[in-house]
Amino acid sequence: MKWGKWQSFCTSIQKKFKEAPHESQKPNTTIQFLADPSKFNTTSQMAPLFLLFLLHVTTLSAADLRPGFYSETCPEAEFIVRDVMKKALIREPRSVASVMRFQFHDCFVNGCDASMLLDDTPTMLGEKFALSNINSLRSYEVVDDVKEALESVCPGIVSCADIIIMASRDAVALTGGPYWEVRLGRLDSLSASQEDSNNIMPSPRSNASYLIDLFQKYSLSVKDLVALSGSHSIGQGRCFSIMFRLYNQSGSGQPDPAIEPKFREKLDKLCPLNVDQNVTGDLDATPQVFDNQYFKDLVAGRGFLNSDQTLFTFPHTKKFVKLYSKDQGEFFKDFVEGMLKMGDLQSGRPGEVRKNCRVVTGHQANSFWELTKEREENYKVIKSTTRFCC
Repeated sequence: MKWGKWQSFCTSIQKKFKEAPHESQKPNTTIQFLADPSKFNTTSQMAPLFLLFLLHVTTLSAADLRPGFYSETCPEAEFIVRDVMKKALIREPRSVASVMRFQFHDCFVNGCDASMLLDDTPTMLGEKFALSNINSLRSYEVVDDVKEALESVCPGIVSCADIIIMASRDAVALTGGPYWEVRLGRLDSLSASQEDSNNIMPSPRSNASYLIDLFQKYSLSVKDLVALSGSHSIGQGRCFSIMFRLYNQSGSGQPDPAIEPKFREKLDKLCPLNVDQNVTGDLDATPQVFDNQYFKDLVAGRGFLNSDQTLFTFPHTKKFVKLYSKDQGEFFKDFVEGMLKMGDLQSGRPGEVRKNCRVVTGHQANSFWELTKEREENYKVIKSTTRFCC
């Protein structure tokens, strides 16, 4: 790029930057620039200007994720996702609880990039068999169904990462929880890392102090931690995850004293020492309804997982548990806020839009803008040859 054109380009970027909302008006996001700086060829004389350019782009990239991202390229996208989720709920009610938790398991490991959906390959161990995911997450076929439905209408447009975000939202809404506008426009990763997942994701044994430290690394507050833990308002957990609570808490050879006695008797019957540890139990008293019963159960000492009950026994988190147990509206509000903040976590790596969420397509984009242009060109071709969604 010639110097004169470079100056004009940077001037236009600077103008956009000045026109952007003041920091106090922006949503609380942690979006990062998706370009790989190593791809750019700059001279030493241009380095200061280039760094200024990156600063502008990094700030402006918060606008890359926005509601209605597919309003032109695939206007029916959110309706299609919701329709598939409705069918999944009817076919297998437990499936939507698992899909809802995809967002947490995806976004905490190198950002919201659908890396957790990739199958293993001869050269890559994916995240599906990571310690926190194996025998815990299921219903990947629901995302497959969503992707197939979207590809039949708008091929190559909607990313698997965005599908996770939309499907998680719909899982909450379809089971009685809140509905919210999601910010879309993510890219799919080009790889996955079982090692990263093992190193990052917490176990059911985690205590509140550990969880607070983990969430703070992602700029998520104590309130976010407790509200997002409310995702356990629906679904089930395995006996494997609570055996130590029942028979050897903290190596004592005794059950967790925080468990309410009658509830412990119920868990003892569900999960005796010789049980198949894949047997499942409800995470709260209303496992198919997204509500604040989960927090009421914690107050009563009836939390299924140690990582749940510890939220009530630890002082910094206890006040939020008590608040949400009494005020479902406040829980819903804070849960949505936490989901939006978590959904803004990005890897900062190049990506693509996969055609199959289980495998890398191989069409890499070095920046969000580059792929957006390709999406728009693809949309023009589709619109001129087919009649869809509009």
